[in-house]
Formats: sequence, C-alpha cells, structure tokens
Amino acid sequence: MKSSKLLSILTLLITFFLVFDLYAQSSKRDIYELRTYHIENKDQENQVDNYLRNALLPALHRNGVGKVGVFKPISSQPDAGKKIYVFIPYKSMKQYLALPSKLEKDNTYLEAGNPYIYASHKNPPYKRIETALLQAFSGMPRFKESSVTGPKKDQVYELRSYEAATERLYRQKVKMFNEGETDIFFKLDFNPVFFAETLAGAQMPNLMYMTSFPNMESRDAHWKAFGSDPDWDRMKVMEEYQNTVSRNDTRLLYPTDYSDL
Repeated sequence: MKSSKLLSILTLLITFFLVFDLYAQSSKRDIYELRTYHIENKDQENQVDNYLRNALLPALHRNGVGKVGVFKPISSQPDAGKKIYVFIPYKSMKQYLALPSKLEKDNTYLEAGNPYIYASHKNPPYKRIETALLQAFSGMPRFKESSVTGPKKDQVYELRSYEAATERLYRQKVKMFNEGETDIFFKLDFNPVFFAETLAGAQMPNLMYMTSFPNMESRDAHWKAFGSDPDWDRMKVMEEYQNTVSRNDTRLLYPTDYSDL
C-alpha cells in the first residue's frame, strides 16, 4: 500500500514538473495577436484609426505592451483601403488572456474609445475583425523592432504566410526556418520583425513572418539577393524540406503615422 501511494505521489510530481517546464519554455517565446480589421469605406477607416490611436494603443502601453504595429496595404495592393492590420506582441499567453478584463476596468480607455465601443449597429466601425494567434519561433523567440528609417509612407512591411498541405510538412518548414532560413534573413539585413507559428487562424497549417524595408526598391533588391544566396541554394534542395509550402500569401504594407513599429 505504501509503495502504491509513493508511486502515485511520484507520478503527480513528475507530471507537475513536466507541465511547469512546458509552461516555462512557452513563456520564453512571444505570443502575437495579428488583428485584421476589414473595412468598407473611409468613414470606417477613420473610426478604427481614431480608436486605435486614442484608446487601444495607449491602453496596451499602460498594460505592459511596449510596442504595437499598425499597418495598411500599400496603394498597389488589391486590398488597399479595405484592411487595417494590428500586430500586438505579448510576453506570454497569460498577458494576452488577462487583457480583456483589464480593458473593461480601464476608464481612460473606455472614455477615449467610446465612439467605437458604443457605435450604432447602423454605423459600425468595421465589417468584420479577423484574428490570428501566433507563437514566436524558437529561433527568434522575441519580436524585434525594425531599424528601418525614412518616411513611413514609403516604408514597406512585408507580411508573409506560408501554408502547407499537411501538418507534417508545416512542421518541416518551421524546422527549416529555425535551423538556418531565419539566419539568412538576418545576414541579408531584411530587418525581420517576427517569425511565428500559427496557433489559431483561418489558414492553418501555416507560419507567418514580417520583414521591413525603407522602400519598394530596397525590398526588391533584398529578395533578389536572397534568391542567389549560397545558404539558401544549399537549403532549398534538401530532401527533408521539399514540398513544405503549398501557398505563399504575401501582403505589402506601410506603417500608419501612429504605429509604434
């Protein structure tokens, strides 16, 4: 009886430490919320801009989120004027989950965001909100603020989503990034903002990442250099990484004047 009881206690202790270790490991990697506002007209764009600028971003800053990125499609994109992207980096899932209740008690936020929060159903500030929940790659566990300079209207933030045909192939592509592909982006000065696995979203299985450039000419030159890089030439033909991307969804964005990034 004593042996059985001791075994049960040991099992519980092992389980506890395993769960604790998994939590500790995950807390070392950022959690990202990528929120996309789908808008139909200029009035909705102004409503969302005012809410983000005056209410949400200041509230996020008060609650420990140091930098928030707000981006819009550049004029050549088919969704220009139709979407606003908000990138929110959290230090942990705990911080992400705690935010809604904190906003509900934040009178400064509620007052500043009143026109948006209490908008009439006849004049909503957006058509829909789409959200993807991401976790940073182990190879880049924290997001990095871009060092790109120059007028924000000229800057290009490239958001890519690589979809895979199966979960196994998706995991292989993540492995490819963590074991060398991410290094190429840094070597070639792509100014990466983040690389992340999608935990919940509309296009799973997929990974997402964002790079940044001072202008479109720089962006094109960087990708040309990437295509001829010897490390990329070596990796792209490796058997284990074949057929890992079934679709590449690329969005070219610029930061708003009130974006932190």
